[in-house]
Amino acid sequence: MFGKKVIIGAASLALALTACGSNSASTAPNALEPSGAPSGAITVWSWDVAATALKRLATDYQTANPGTTINVVDVGYDNAYDKISVGLKSGSGLPDLLTVETDHMPGYISNFPKGFVDISSVAKSMKADFDPSKWDASTGADGGLYSLPWDSGTVAMYYRSDYWAAAGIDPNSVKTWDDFVTASETIKAKTGHTALSFDVSSGALFQMLLQQQGASYFDADGKINLHTPEAIRALTLMKTMQDKGLVDNVQGWDGRVAANKQGHSASHVEAVWWIGTLTGEMPELKGKFGVRPLPVFADGGAQTSNNGGSTLAIPAQAANPSLAWSFEKFVLANSKNQVSMMQNEGLYPAYLPALTDPYFQSADPYFGGQKVYQTFADLTGKIPTLLYTSDFGKASEIVATAVVAAVLNGTDPAAALKDAETQIASATGRTIAP
Repeated sequence: MFGKKVIIGAASLALALTACGSNSASTAPNALEPSGAPSGAITVWSWDVAATALKRLATDYQTANPGTTINVVDVGYDNAYDKISVGLKSGSGLPDLLTVETDHMPGYISNFPKGFVDISSVAKSMKADFDPSKWDASTGADGGLYSLPWDSGTVAMYYRSDYWAAAGIDPNSVKTWDDFVTASETIKAKTGHTALSFDVSSGALFQMLLQQQGASYFDADGKINLHTPEAIRALTLMKTMQDKGLVDNVQGWDGRVAANKQGHSASHVEAVWWIGTLTGEMPELKGKFGVRPLPVFADGGAQTSNNGGSTLAIPAQAANPSLAWSFEKFVLANSKNQVSMMQNEGLYPAYLPALTDPYFQSADPYFGGQKVYQTFADLTGKIPTLLYTSDFGKASEIVATAVVAAVLNGTDPAAALKDAETQIASATGRTIAP
């Protein structure tokens, strides 16, 4: 949800879900009571700017609903998932409402099928109003909806407009990833700058390229599915760029920030929240960046992906689920409040009606007057769904190793992915798709 913490979450996700196992001691969910005036008190867990946003909106909610108390507790990111996992396992100790990042939620739903309140009876009419990829990640195999999407990590391509101009290339003339590779070779030849700066070992770019094509590590039946044309195509693209000297391989979040600040590369594939990193960490580069949709792999393909995002979920053990739902709806299914969280805390809405607000259509001087948020708004409803499982964290670690093998060590992409499938099967007990 919040920049670099999204990127480093895979290992903690695997550990949290593995440690808890699949046997939940949670009780059956409390029935929601959507009718009648809300009353009583709830406790909400979150962290960082999300907690700040919830505290601010809690004051507004309490003013509009006398007789209610919303206690927002910043539990800190580092300990959040340990606390959530322990609470789900034991069936006690969780609050009435809690923040869960999008990539964690499917694993929790699978491992703890009775751990959260199914809100589909009161939220199903809102489905068209939310980022479809986030809605799907909050939906269980039984069709129940176990959290409401909060913010999206809509992905586009940031580019150094000065570097592209110096090479005489219009960024918008690039339609496909093959076009991008060709243009990047020209840019490097004329300016000396590589195409992309990213941490190969994180596997994050591979996942984004895979999701862009509507593919995942698993198929709809939960079988391992990395021998697909989409997976091979994504990894081959990365290897091709490396082989052509177009990749600036950096280490971790700090490496990426430093590389962009120092101007190593002409482009950067990342989510909408990267805007905050640019404006906060690199104010001196004002006027030198632009944003455009991702190049496509084939005509008609998606021009975006996702990296990051979160939800709000009501644990089954919530003492006051009806008030929790009322507050959750107030925060997330309300355009005014969603826009305020974007303006004040930088949380980009997964609630699509909010994206029609004039705020998202305003020119941004940092990007030379481009309406960058409009670009992301146009893409958010088109993000392809990523199929998660309870073993997504384990698979992500193994896939990251395969990415290194292919991109940095020269292993054939198809062979690297086949080996990853074998390792995932061994680690999880899942079968490999035909």
